[in-house]
Amino acid sequence: MYPQNVVIISCAITGAIHTPSMSPYLPVTPEEIAESSIAAAKAGAAIIHLHARDPVTGKPDQRPEAFTPFLGRIKGECDAVVNLTTGGSPYMSVQERIRPATVLQPEVASMNMGSMGFGLFPMLDRFKEFKHDWERSYLEGSKDLVFRNTYGDIETSLRELSASGTRFEFECYDTSHLYNLAHFIDRGLIKPPFFVQTVFGILGGIGAHPDDVMHMKRTADRLFGNDYRWSVLGAGRNQMKVAAMAASMGGNVRVGLEDSLWIAPGKLAESNAQQVRKVREILEGLGLQIATPAQAREILSLKGAGNVGF
Repeated sequence: MYPQNVVIISCAITGAIHTPSMSPYLPVTPEEIAESSIAAAKAGAAIIHLHARDPVTGKPDQRPEAFTPFLGRIKGECDAVVNLTTGGSPYMSVQERIRPATVLQPEVASMNMGSMGFGLFPMLDRFKEFKHDWERSYLEGSKDLVFRNTYGDIETSLRELSASGTRFEFECYDTSHLYNLAHFIDRGLIKPPFFVQTVFGILGGIGAHPDDVMHMKRTADRLFGNDYRWSVLGAGRNQMKVAAMAASMGGNVRVGLEDSLWIAPGKLAESNAQQVRKVREILEGLGLQIATPAQAREILSLKGAGNVGF
């Protein structure tokens, strides 16, 4: 029986949305990513969601060998569940994006559940100076960007990664993505429990109004019943308020510098662990318990850290 008062905290360590110029606290090098991950786990994150970056330029790097320098240290120094991205960067091909998870066979991999516009360009209103040539064009280019996740792409990813026992964090940015997930469930390609990460506040997806959160929750309840585990991700300034709202309704939460650089209005978060501690304070203030990695593995029916490829 799923313990409704136990909340899984996921922490997304660095991501591909934000660029190094936006915050001096964004982990970029393998050492920084490892240290930030371990600190977030010690603060209470049961799941660590990981991207890799070029240590010199900070550009997203989806080669498996870019992940291995920090994965061994994370596994050796904490018990957190490792969740590898298959989102990578919206500018990468699907085969590039799934390669790390295919090779390294993590317990969990993210899975984007539909094609969408992915508007990063509004960040140019806030950030004017950039360290690296690629950063401004990366953001500007999102005006004409379609983040490709076709049915064929998703099916290929599911089949390739499921073969090693990897399960999924299904990232659903809008109601249609929940229906896409239901389609693959109906075809028998996904088995319960489904870990559904509903994403709020990205331009191109659903907003972050309380009505939007409720709408996604109602739709998921109707489609998946008791077979899914709900989690939320609020982008930018929406991070903590969406987390608090969802947790009060029995949801799990995701925080981290991939999703928001902030800890308070106008104040940059100094670490992923700081965000984990803040959301943990909110959760415990609501009388909720924080899931351990062992509890997260049980709740999500994961294969265990001994069965990964790193």
